[in-house]
Amino acid sequence: MTQLIIPPSIFREYDIRGIAGKDLNPNFAEALGRAYAQLIQGRTPTASRKNLTVAVGQDCRLTSDSYSNALVQGLVQSGLDVIRLGVCPTPLTYFSVHDLNLDGGIMVTGSHNPANYNGFKTCVGKDTIHGSKIQEIRILMEKSLNMAFSPSRTGQVSEYPIISRYIDYVISKTRPVRKMKIVLDAGNGTASTVAPELFEKLGAEVIPLYCELDGRFPNHHPDPTVPENLKQLVKTVLEEKADFGLAFDGDSDRLGVVDNQGRILYGDELMVLLSRTVLKENPGATIISEVKSSHRLYDDIRAKGGNAIMWKTGHSLIKSKMKETQAALAGEMSGHIFFADRYFGFDDAIYAGVRVFEILSDSSRPLSDLLADLPPSVSTPEIRVECHEALKFELVEATKKLLHSKYEITDIDGVRVAFTDGWGLVRASNTQPVLVLRFEATSITGLEKNREVVEAALRRAAEQIGHPPIDTAASAGH
Repeated sequence: MTQLIIPPSIFREYDIRGIAGKDLNPNFAEALGRAYAQLIQGRTPTASRKNLTVAVGQDCRLTSDSYSNALVQGLVQSGLDVIRLGVCPTPLTYFSVHDLNLDGGIMVTGSHNPANYNGFKTCVGKDTIHGSKIQEIRILMEKSLNMAFSPSRTGQVSEYPIISRYIDYVISKTRPVRKMKIVLDAGNGTASTVAPELFEKLGAEVIPLYCELDGRFPNHHPDPTVPENLKQLVKTVLEEKADFGLAFDGDSDRLGVVDNQGRILYGDELMVLLSRTVLKENPGATIISEVKSSHRLYDDIRAKGGNAIMWKTGHSLIKSKMKETQAALAGEMSGHIFFADRYFGFDDAIYAGVRVFEILSDSSRPLSDLLADLPPSVSTPEIRVECHEALKFELVEATKKLLHSKYEITDIDGVRVAFTDGWGLVRASNTQPVLVLRFEATSITGLEKNREVVEAALRRAAEQIGHPPIDTAASAGH
C-alpha cells in the first residue's frame, strides 16, 4: 500500500497544492476526504440537514482521475453524499455549490502550475476556505494517522451534468450580444469543455485554439499571465482579424485577454474595462484589487465614483474581502476576476470573458480603443524570481525592514514601496517557490530607478538571511 505522506508545505494560504507522486498520492486524497468531512460536519449553514452533500470536480491532469476517485472514497466513507461533476472548470464546481445549494465542494486541480503538479481547492458551505481552515485540515489529517476510523454511515455517490446547466444559466443572465469573431485559447485545459460551446451559443464566431483536453499541456504552459504563453493567441487574433482573444489557465479561473490589435490586456487593465461598466450600473460600488495592480486602476475607480480597495493577493482572500465589504467586482493581476454584480462573487474566467463580450457588444468602438484614455505608464509584468520555499517569507520581511526607514510602504501583502513617480513590489507567492516583483512608473528611466532601489534591497536582504544570491535580471517592461 502506498504510504500516506502529509508534507506541511503543500497546505498553502488558500489551497492545497504539490507535486504529484512526491507530495501527493491517492492515499493523501482519501485521507483529505475524511479530514474534510470532519471539518464540514456541523460547520455549514445547512448543518441541520441529516445528510450533507458536496460536489467533486476535477481537471484533466494525468493524476486527477485517481486522486478524485480516492477523494470521493474518503468522503463517502465519512458519511458525506457526493455529486461527481467529472472534468470541468473550477468555477463550475463553485457554481454547483450555489446552484444546487450544496454543503460544500472540492476541486481536484493543479490550477496554473506545471503538468506534474496537482492539488485541491475546497469550499465549506459557499465559502472557499483559506489560512487557518486549511491548516485545520492538515491537523485533522495528521491526527487521523493514529486514530481508528469508524464511520456512522456510508455516503451515496451520484453524477450531475453541470456543464450544460452552467451554459444555460450564463446564457439566461447575459444581455443580447452582437456577432463577433473570437479566438479562444483553452490551453488544453478545462475551458475546452465549456467555452467554445458557450460562446457559439451566444452568437460568436469561435476560432478554437488548443481546445482539446490534454493534461500534459503540450502546446504551452497553462498560465495566461505569462506573455510567452499567449504568443499563438496573439498571432491567431491578428491573422484571423478577430475582435478579441481569450485565454484560460488549466482550471479556467484565470483569464487572459488580447485585443483586436494583438495587444495583451493585463489583469489591472482588464479590471479598468470591467469596473467602468459596473460603476455605470452600480454608482458608488466597492471594487477590490490587489497589491500588484496599477495605481491607474485605483485612480480610475475613484474618478468614476467607486470605492477602491487594495487587498491581498489570493482567490480565497479576495472572495472573503468581497463578502465583508459587499463589493460588486474584484480582480487580480493573475486574471482571477470575481463578479458579485449579477453573479455569485467567485472567480470565473469564462464568465468574465462573457462580460467582456457584453461590453464590446454595447460599444461601437474596438477593444483597442476602450482604454485609450488611461494615463501613460510604463510597467513590468510579474517578475518571478526563484526563492527557497522555506525562506521566501523571511526574505520579504528582511527586504521590508531595509526599505521601511526611507520610503512609504504598504505591507498588507509583501512590501509595496511608493515612489514619487510610481511604485515597486516584492511579495512571496503562495503557490510556488518564487518571489513576485512588479514595478510601475511614468517613464522608463523612473521604472529602472525604482526597480534598482527595490532589487538592491532584496539582494542585501538575501545576504543577511543566508539565502543564495538573487537573480532578478529576468523581465522587460511593457
